[in-house]
Amino acid sequence: MAASRGLPVPLAIVCLVLISGYSFLPAMGVAAMDPTRSPGPQGFTTDDSLPSAEDYDPDREATDAPILANTLPPLWGTLCNYDPCLESQVSCGVLKAKTGCSCPGFTTQREPPEIPNLKSVSWNGSEVVVHWCEPYSYVTGYIVRVAGKERQRFGKDRRAGGVGDIEEVSNVCVVAVNDVAESEESCMMYRPRDHSLPLKAGLIGGALGLLLLILLAVLLWRRKRQRKQQASISMRETAGTQ
Repeated sequence: MAASRGLPVPLAIVCLVLISGYSFLPAMGVAAMDPTRSPGPQGFTTDDSLPSAEDYDPDREATDAPILANTLPPLWGTLCNYDPCLESQVSCGVLKAKTGCSCPGFTTQREPPEIPNLKSVSWNGSEVVVHWCEPYSYVTGYIVRVAGKERQRFGKDRRAGGVGDIEEVSNVCVVAVNDVAESEESCMMYRPRDHSLPLKAGLIGGALGLLLLILLAVLLWRRKRQRKQQASISMRETAGTQ
């Protein structure tokens, strides 16, 4: 104690701190060591949080994490079985909601519709029929124009419709409409046929039939007249011989 009193105060404090630090090291080492754990390489102990061989057991059922693939629709990521050119079928949006399939390029109701595909403009015997395919867009109806003028309107589920007679060469167009705007026009040139040809053929056939009836009547009349002449001649010959 006499020697320590002679030391400077800072040096005495440093010595006390060093002595107290060495005295706590064995206790900390014993507390940190767990006798139940197996020592690892170079004095490190094995951590229970690390995966063991039991975690990789192939026969063990994996019940912790759900299998997300079973919760997906059966057609997730595939195109919907939908023909935009046919009428009276389930819409592509309904198929997508039910099966999880995809509708390619489908625009929303806040955007103008895409251009419909005009397939044909033809005469069916009584009127001109226009056939088109639906665009992959939100559509509320269709408009058919002939020579730039509106001819007919159709509902959103229609893919074809009659527009009456078109007597001259005209440009026939169809547009898709919704609450926002109209689409661009899909057009095709229509060249009408000569609709008077069947009428002409009927008139010609009727005239020929009438002519045949007249000829037949003339032949019958002439034959009847010849018989009368022959009968009168025979009667005269008979009277002369008497």
